Amino acid sequence: MSEQAKKSQINIELSEEMAEGTYANMFMIGHSNSEFIIDFIKWMPGVAKAKVKSRIILTPHHGKRLLRALQDNIAKYESMFGTIEVPEGGGDMMPPFNLGGPTTEA
Repeated sequence: MSEQAKKSQINIELSEEMAEGTYANMFMIGHSNSEFIIDFIKWMPGVAKAKVKSRIILTPHHGKRLLRALQDNIAKYESMFGTIEVPEGGGDMMPPFNLGGPTTEA
């Protein structure tokens, strides 16, 4: 490894608690002109309330890098384990939800 590569390495620390991970089976994505906000949510079927377990805020540049990394990893996964089937209208599988703010009416 070159001296320059050694200088540019980043040591990433992963605490024991963070290494356990957090389960999420739903997500919501929003954006402004300067950031993407991804909320990872745990929702239990039959329960009218769901909790945001983690919120990640990214710059648009890093959002695009995340998209490419996910596409690359999904392609690798599918080459090993087969195609991930998503039902038609896959977005329709999410339950209706309310973020607790005011609702709008037409």
